[in-house]
Amino acid sequence: MQTTFTRSLLASAIALGLSFSAFGASVPAGTELAEKQEIVINNASEPQSFDPHKTEGVPESQVAYQLFEGLATQDNDGSLIPGVAERWESTPDFKTWTFHLRKDAKWSNGEPVTAHDFVYAWRRLATPATASPYASFLTYLQVGNAQDIIDGKKKPEELTIKAVDDYTFVVELENPVPYAVGLTTHQSLLPVPKSVVEKYGEAWVKKGNIVGNGAYVLKDHVINEKIVFERNPLYWNNKATVIDKATFLAIENATTDVQRYRAGDLDITGSALPPEQFTKLKTEIPNEVFTARSLTTYMYELNHNKAPFNDVRVRKALNLALDRHVITDKVLGQGQTPTYVFTPTYISEGNKIQQPAYSTKPMAERSAEAVKLLEEAGFSKDKPLKFTILYNTSENHKKIAIAASSLWKANTKGLIDVKLENQEWKTYISSRRNGDYDVARAGWAADYNQASTFSNYFLSTSSNNTAFYKNKAYDDAVAESYKAADAEGRAAAYAKAEAILAQDSALVPVYNYVNPRLVKPYVKGYEGKDPQDHILLRNLYIIKH
Repeated sequence: MQTTFTRSLLASAIALGLSFSAFGASVPAGTELAEKQEIVINNASEPQSFDPHKTEGVPESQVAYQLFEGLATQDNDGSLIPGVAERWESTPDFKTWTFHLRKDAKWSNGEPVTAHDFVYAWRRLATPATASPYASFLTYLQVGNAQDIIDGKKKPEELTIKAVDDYTFVVELENPVPYAVGLTTHQSLLPVPKSVVEKYGEAWVKKGNIVGNGAYVLKDHVINEKIVFERNPLYWNNKATVIDKATFLAIENATTDVQRYRAGDLDITGSALPPEQFTKLKTEIPNEVFTARSLTTYMYELNHNKAPFNDVRVRKALNLALDRHVITDKVLGQGQTPTYVFTPTYISEGNKIQQPAYSTKPMAERSAEAVKLLEEAGFSKDKPLKFTILYNTSENHKKIAIAASSLWKANTKGLIDVKLENQEWKTYISSRRNGDYDVARAGWAADYNQASTFSNYFLSTSSNNTAFYKNKAYDDAVAESYKAADAEGRAAAYAKAEAILAQDSALVPVYNYVNPRLVKPYVKGYEGKDPQDHILLRNLYIIKH
């Protein structure tokens, strides 16, 4: 994993307009490749959509990054590298960014990828009619007029972006964003082909219609079963791509995932190994177990629009009474680390964030305080706090939810009574977005390696904020980060915002992830070093075995 210092140097160099060589599969000299370059990977869930503007989760992003490529992209370590833009520069104040597009980038139908495609795509993202769950990403980037367009107060054409010519794309920001290029790797800012979208409407992402500019094209799609990719011969860096065909499966059950892997049916598992098998797998096939430390937080999201979760006493009691160490050490035991804050403190510019004071108190003291708060809020053994935990179908999520419900009940002397409900991925996402839940298991994975990717989530105007939390003091603290003169100032603003979240008990943070997965020894190009744990097919290759 890159240090903050290394990433800052890279960002500074790019801001000065220095170019970097593009990376595909880095095959060492003398490597004997397998004759058949085909791979099977478990993507764990059926995606909401293949439309980059209609998605918000990890299963969707893993598909999007194969079919599309943004202005910038990442190598297999997570380092920032050129994508469609071969170089870029900013003004000294980091408010105007100019991207110079490569002239050999093409759509899979043979048409050139131009700056106009990015103008169209970013306007489409902001357009209220698109109803993108990630519309706010343009606000996170501080693109001028973005929020007013999202709110319907201005027209999409007023977004402060322009195509100077076919290969020059300029973005004007309302506030300085020195790390802006990192945001352009995100799925929401990927280009989409205007002619295809307008021809087919919502069906433009269907098999046979979809056109992308990534290293791969969609060959087949069987809902809830498989997604098949083939190399895109028109991809500008196809010469550096090795994998010819890839199949993504939608296996939600972690035990089944491991069984299929050990039977030879797939080459890379999903990122959730069964905890009870983890030690055995580490012993039997240690060279095939990868545990990437991820910039991701597992949490219980509280619906602030529903009583009694609009009562800070209830929210605080839930935080106090949950013993995170039981979950990380006894339920999971794979290297996850307990946390009481939303933003991982090891993310870039998250170094000033402090765990709240109660995190170091003895559990008995925390439990007594939780009981007192619940009683003050009107709950008792005869009238316990009853709610349902919603989680997306997964045996691991179920185990954690069972443990959490048991801990909450035991540590409050029966003042909390919890039921569990699981839904398949797409339904679960819809339920959270519509507010049809009490408490929901949720996980937030960094969209880029910088603390603002977490602080932006809970903004009052954020399209990602499915907890419906609103606090002007929090919004103001995040706004301070854009006024800061340097990284130290931004880090201080993020710490201030995080302290407000903790004071409000806005959520129940549980732990920071590791992404345990199994990878066959003959699959190369995945080292588990990317802190976002993206799997990009163009970086992989298979050696003779």
